[in-house]
Amino acid sequence: MFRLITCFLYISGFLLYSIPQLARIKKLSHLPVNQLDKIAHEYPKRFSKTFMKLTGSDVRVEGLELIPEGPVVFIANHESDFDIPVLLTTIDKPFGFVSKIEVKKVPILSAWLDAINCILIDRKNREQALNSMQEGVKLLKEGHSLVIFPEGMRSMGGPVLPFKVGGIRLAQDAGVPIVPIAIKGTADVFEKNGRLIKPAQIKVTIGEPINPKIHYHKDFNDLAEEVRRIIIDIREESNIAS
Repeated sequence: MFRLITCFLYISGFLLYSIPQLARIKKLSHLPVNQLDKIAHEYPKRFSKTFMKLTGSDVRVEGLELIPEGPVVFIANHESDFDIPVLLTTIDKPFGFVSKIEVKKVPILSAWLDAINCILIDRKNREQALNSMQEGVKLLKEGHSLVIFPEGMRSMGGPVLPFKVGGIRLAQDAGVPIVPIAIKGTADVFEKNGRLIKPAQIKVTIGEPINPKIHYHKDFNDLAEEVRRIIIDIREESNIAS
């Protein structure tokens, strides 16, 4: 319970403390994409590193050298609510991510999601969802990167669920590489503990990027399953040693 309360207080305090930084970012919209993204991600990355330390977890990453220059679509399995802070902690390349539109109701947090170019999707409104995905293609073509969780829900540390094709279509329509990411251990922090926070061994493993020249002509469903199998294989091979 102590860790849960500490993490909650830290989130609340950090969001309030970050308001001046949000105002600063809004004034820097004239900067080049890569420079603006780097500045916008400084606070979320700093928050995430401290936040994961507060959970007592050991977070390790492998394969950072495989991430190519320029915009990419990171496709990852989705174990837990802690996947995003873990990825912000481990991946240096700035990225936005696709999330459900309900988080837009959270004050300050919603402004940060805009600042780092996240895509919010209303799954109950097909037209809005399609418009959001088109906005994602636009962001990628402008030079931003995105993280997609194609399972559409958390697996809670269980088997990797079937992938929806939205993330694959984003990468193909924008003509950017797909970078598979296997996440292992995040569900051990929270979801498996009766909603309490406990330390966990977490491993993020980055796979070989899939060149758009290779994946462009493939069927969406076939490619989604191919990327899913890559992530499953990487995850099963992932060794979390103490």
